[in-house]
Amino acid sequence: MTAPSTTTAAVRPATAAERAERAEANGGEPTLEFAQRTPYDAYVHASTLHTLQQTLSKDPGEMSFLMISQVMELYFGLVRFELRETQRLLAEDDVYGALAPLRRTALHLDGLNAAWNALHWMTPADFNRFRNLLGEGSGFQSAMYRHLEFLLGLKTASLIRPFQRQDEVYHDLLATLHGTSVWDDVIALLARQGFDIPADLLARDFATEHEAHPAVEAAWVRIYGDESPDNHLRLLGEALTDVAERFDDWRYKHLKAVARTMGAKVGSGGSNGYAWLQRSLSRTVFPELWSARTAM
Repeated sequence: MTAPSTTTAAVRPATAAERAERAEANGGEPTLEFAQRTPYDAYVHASTLHTLQQTLSKDPGEMSFLMISQVMELYFGLVRFELRETQRLLAEDDVYGALAPLRRTALHLDGLNAAWNALHWMTPADFNRFRNLLGEGSGFQSAMYRHLEFLLGLKTASLIRPFQRQDEVYHDLLATLHGTSVWDDVIALLARQGFDIPADLLARDFATEHEAHPAVEAAWVRIYGDESPDNHLRLLGEALTDVAERFDDWRYKHLKAVARTMGAKVGSGGSNGYAWLQRSLSRTVFPELWSARTAM
């Protein structure tokens, strides 16, 4: 048995009966006295979270920029968690079970997309008031976002190089790079379900980006041809499509946010900024799910 985490160990479990007893003792009012810190803080660690906004300037707009960046990082980690859960269920051939984490993923991506709205106020002049203090710091260097790209099948081995001196982060990314993506797991699932998937697709180098294959496209055309309510593969295709679409929305909103705040200036991380993001946006997540629609 694994040891309890510091989070769960700090929170005292309570039964429904105990909660009812407490409510009766309080006369319906909330509990206001605790022996130590509040159970909420013990679980959420809010007092720690609110110490992590360490701005580099006195410009009040920087707080929005920093905090929204941190919110996005938390969402990146949450989406990675859901995609890992999806992979676990797909490996067990639990197609119906995999729908739940994928649907949650789509909702989390909605949250990520909404976060961009909090930066709509930022003009180039607003950003320039603190941009130089960021040095070479750039969202391009987000390790957690890179996990998302790799899990969604957008593999580029060179993009883990910035993390070589962060040993744990680097090796975690290396494992994700060389591991299967969600789409690789879906293709393997289709093969186990009896679809004609070439063996070389199942034993390829997973550190390279998947190239669209007509056999995978043909499998999805067949799947979508069966509109019976118990066709869980069709439901899987739609759940995956929702995730891909919302991830594309996030990439597009990122592109527009850059255009709005810095135009075509060189990026802080050394890229050509807007043009680099445009090229990145052209890469398709779950490509045969989209191309198959032409043949349906």
